[in-house]
Parts: sequence; C-alpha cells; structure tokens
Amino acid sequence: MHAQDKSSTAGLSAEILAIGTELLLGEIVDTNTRVIARALRETGIDLFRTMTVGDNTERIAEALKDSFRRAGVVITTGGLGPTIDDVTRQGIAQAFGLELEYHSHLWLQIEQRFRRFHRSPTENNRRQAMLPTGAQAVENPIGTAPGFILSHNDKTVIALPGVPAEMVYLLEHEVIPYLRRRTRTGAVILPRVLHLAGVGESWVDERIQDLEESSNPTVGLAAHPGLVDIRITAKARTIETAGQMLDEMEKELRSRLGAAVYGVDDTTLSTTLLQTLDRMDVNLTLYTYGLEDEFADKLAPHLERVTALADPGIFDSEETLKAFIASERPEDSSGVVLLAALEHREDRARLQLCIQLDNEFRVSTHYFGGADSLTQQWALHQSLDFLRRQF
Repeated sequence: MHAQDKSSTAGLSAEILAIGTELLLGEIVDTNTRVIARALRETGIDLFRTMTVGDNTERIAEALKDSFRRAGVVITTGGLGPTIDDVTRQGIAQAFGLELEYHSHLWLQIEQRFRRFHRSPTENNRRQAMLPTGAQAVENPIGTAPGFILSHNDKTVIALPGVPAEMVYLLEHEVIPYLRRRTRTGAVILPRVLHLAGVGESWVDERIQDLEESSNPTVGLAAHPGLVDIRITAKARTIETAGQMLDEMEKELRSRLGAAVYGVDDTTLSTTLLQTLDRMDVNLTLYTYGLEDEFADKLAPHLERVTALADPGIFDSEETLKAFIASERPEDSSGVVLLAALEHREDRARLQLCIQLDNEFRVSTHYFGGADSLTQQWALHQSLDFLRRQF
C-alpha cells in the first residue's frame, strides 16, 4: 500500500450549518450543503459535520459554538434576508459575544441593487447592512443579501445567502479563493467508489476490516438493496499522488473481493451487463414471475421475447425447468433463455433464477427479509448480477 502522506492531512477543518426553518419542515430541499461539501473536498479541506437549524438566534449561536469545538471554519447558508425571522447575523454575533454594527456602504450597495430592478428598498432591508463587529463584508453582485466573514479567537465563520444561485456565486468567487489562501498545505481530496453486487455488507466488511481502519486513504461502506458501495477517499498534496493512493487501494480491494466488484464511480450494474452482452453478441428470451417491468426494460436491447409466467411452479425441479424451456423456447431462437420468479413466502421474499446457456442449466435461489418497498429493487439487482456472472 502507498505510504500515508502525513504532511498532506494537516490544514483547515470545516463544518456546514444550513439555517432555515423551512428546511426543518421539509418545505424545501437543502442543495447548498452538497455544493459546499464538494467544493471543500476539492480544496482539500476536511469536512467534519453538517447540520441544519431553524431561524432561532439562540439555536444558531449554540450550533456554532458546538461546531467550533471540532472545526476551525463554519460555513453558514441562509438567514441573511431582510425579514424579522432572518436572524443569522444575530446568532453569529451572539456566538462570539459581539454586537451588530451598521455599515453605510453596504446600504448604498443594497440601494443600487434595487435601482437596477427599478425598485426601492424598504426600511427592513437595512437589516442586511448590519454585521457583527469586525466582520468583513462579502459583496453580493447578484442579490441584495451580502455575505460576510468573521474571524475571532482563531475561529472563522463564513455566512452566505441561502438563495442557491447567490450562494454558488459567492462560494466560487470569494469563499474558495479565501480558503485556498488560508490552507497551508494546498492539499486535494479525491474520492472513488467501487460498486459490488451479489454480496452483503457484512460479507464485504469481514474481508476488508483492516482497510476500513486506514486513515489515508479512508475506506467506508454503504449498503443498498442487492448492492454494496465502497468509498475510497485519498488526501494528498497533488492530484497525481492522491490518484496513485486510490489506485493502490482499489487494487488491494479488488484482490480481496474478486468478481463481486462490477464497476467504479458512475458505472451502473445494468450498463456493465449490457456492455458484456454487446461484446458477446447475446440475445435473451426472458420469462418472469412477480418482477416489475423495470427488469425487462434494463435488458431491452438484447431481448428477443418477454413472457410473464402464470405461476412459478416450473421451478419445482430441474426436470420441470428443462421441460418448460424445451416446450416454450422458440425454434428459431439461438440466444439464451433466462427465467426469474419472485415470490413472497411468509416473512421473506424468494427469488429463483435459471439460465440455459449452451445447453447447460444454472439455477440460483436468493432470499430477502427486508422491507417490502425494497424487494423489487433487490430482486432487480440480484437478477442482473446473476446474469452478469454467467459470461
């Protein structure tokens, strides 16, 4: 394995605080946190935690104090508007024990913004010209809410507007350049995701536990119905070094996990399978029971015929399977026959799969005890993986 680049792990650490009662109520989706998190990753800054808090001065102040116990930088979004419930400025000031100060030049900028829209600001817009004592204003050329940066006692808060377009503009043009200047190492953080199918999370964990304890690159698992993802994240001074670290960790993971690994990053199980079928020039005759149309849709480019079975009784024995295929297979079909039957039995689902390939029968049975809402997705992934492994 690549030696840990210890010098590259030092530097800034950050947390993100999304502010807005509408976020807590589920009225809108927080997209800002994801954008900021990716920007921090690309800048080589460690992100420790993300949080959401409502429009409440005391709770904002407490959330900031909590974050500063772990991180040196907190980026907030939202609560910089003109209304009475936009209290981010007050919350930040309270967290640092500071007062708010009026900035006349910010008020002039706000007036200019309104004039461009042939409007006049109302008196409550003056709140947007108030900043905690010592804060540095971050001018907002595409909106009326200026952001600000406040550093106090080796802790820094960066307050950005909640409107996504405005937040992204200030993040790209002001915040990231500011953070790059403060980052001592100039590090980068690169992620890579390995995708696995046909195995469970515990099966994977048993084989790579020691690698999951690695500090750089880090290795973590995420389970989905019928799939497991392994995220590898490397931090180094250069993209090239981080890439080498990822390559070596991926090589080690593949050596331990074998054929369970089907792809990397944006690769999907269905695209991997279709590429294999393209390469092998394979056509399929498909018989299904209990499976939704999505299974056939995934295989559509290689399907000769799709038939819904009346019942799964043909799986009673290999003899009934062979007899069924012999009686139902089109005489002019030279492709592969695949049968898939999904049944619910008591407290679990049973998926039976059978393929006839070169006059050979291969049968596989799988069980699922998870939520009913996930059964179809699990069966889809199991079926695609079963087919993938035959070629």
